[in-house]
Amino acid sequence: MSRTEIRITGFGGQGVILAGHIIGRACAVEGGMHATLIQSFGPEARGSACSATLAVSNREVLYPYIRERSDIFVVMSSEGYELHAHELKEDGILIFEKDLVQPTPAPGQRAFGVSSTRIAEGQGRSIVQNIVMVGFFTAATRIVPRDAMREAVKASVPPGTEELNLRAFDAGWAAFETDHASSPAEPVGAAARGSS
Repeated sequence: MSRTEIRITGFGGQGVILAGHIIGRACAVEGGMHATLIQSFGPEARGSACSATLAVSNREVLYPYIRERSDIFVVMSSEGYELHAHELKEDGILIFEKDLVQPTPAPGQRAFGVSSTRIAEGQGRSIVQNIVMVGFFTAATRIVPRDAMREAVKASVPPGTEELNLRAFDAGWAAFETDHASSPAEPVGAAARGSS
């Protein structure tokens, strides 16, 4: 079975769950795979720890939780990193908000940092930093084609904000292309076998 397990973490208000929803939608609706999303929050809604986990597969997902350790870890807060860093596989992919998180990845892990909040502020709205992160994530993992993820963004954000969010997505994609041109991404897990 081809299966990719993803954890996205940050704090409430960063759009962690929406980011997970968009990735899952892109994989399932646009990418022709199966995806499940599990979300968890701290006791407070805003400002507390928040996490989303996805299981993506080219077959039906019968067990929606991360089995042992995640293949991809997307982290937008230092607290989220401290809580879940040990759960990333030794050869996993770490994607992090480099102005908020100072990771210490294991030798076999590939780590890619992006100033998603600062880029979002450059787009005029810091609230779209999660969409910047989704664009960066898509370029780093190639889990689905770029156009498929853009369609998922467009279908998932509030009406009237599509243009802003697509600009944020493109800015995240461009940040990966600019900062990591020397380390081109390869499709991961289920994506390597389930999409092109």
